[in-house]
Amino acid sequence: MTPGAAIRRGFVDLTHGQVHYRTVGTASDRPTLVMIHQSPGSSKQLEGVMAELAAAGRHIVAPDTAGNGDSEPFGTPAPSIGDLAGVALQAIDILGLDRVDLYGSHTGASIAMEIAIAHPDRVRRLVIDGMGLYSADQQSEVMDRYAREILPDAEATHLMKVWHFCRDQHLFWPYYNRTAAGRLLGGVPDDDYLHDFVVEVLKAMRSYHQSYRAAFRHPKRARLPLIAVPTLASCSPSDMLYEYFAEVASLVPGADVADLAPWGDADQHIRDAAIFATFLDKDISA
Repeated sequence: MTPGAAIRRGFVDLTHGQVHYRTVGTASDRPTLVMIHQSPGSSKQLEGVMAELAAAGRHIVAPDTAGNGDSEPFGTPAPSIGDLAGVALQAIDILGLDRVDLYGSHTGASIAMEIAIAHPDRVRRLVIDGMGLYSADQQSEVMDRYAREILPDAEATHLMKVWHFCRDQHLFWPYYNRTAAGRLLGGVPDDDYLHDFVVEVLKAMRSYHQSYRAAFRHPKRARLPLIAVPTLASCSPSDMLYEYFAEVASLVPGADVADLAPWGDADQHIRDAAIFATFLDKDISA
């Protein structure tokens, strides 16, 4: 993380409950950048790139999506991406943010996309960072196996289930395909990152699967062509969703396209932040 970048935390009260957020940087002539994280986990996983963008002169707000991190679940057992987008927009409103730039990763990309589609007057620029476009068979399989419910038990097996679930996402795709065919090119992240990741998922262990399942159900191929704001489609070649990247980019009208840094690269946050900043700073007075 960039030295001197102080990431602060807060909560906002919404109709369904509280939403937790992280924020860094100070207001400037640039619009606030709202960053929405992938599932599972929380905005904790965005801290590195948040700090880099703040050091470059941006104000960043990153909410934990409903039912993840320290944010309360939506209140129904099967919220849609539209429901989760509504929660994020409520948080943006309560924080007094009018016209913003918007970033979303994986599940967060679907949430951010829906905010941009529904409220193009509120979103100046949009960044999509990785998105999966599943076939009907893939969708059925991941709904059944990927986002399983995990509950506490007296033998504490839930702790190991979450640990291996988080670790193996970096080793296999899908994480339960622990075979040579399912092996990813990257490796296990460093111990501190993995610990933080596991802790964030443990916090929301009872509800993390709800946003995952919403993303798997979401009709992304039908929705992407409806985006009407300037959009950057980006993805790292290390990302398990990179196989869908070209199609995602082709479905967004007039999208800019960029490959991000490999996961685990020593300068990953610096390189990614530079790509995002270049796109976001276009026509900054618009």
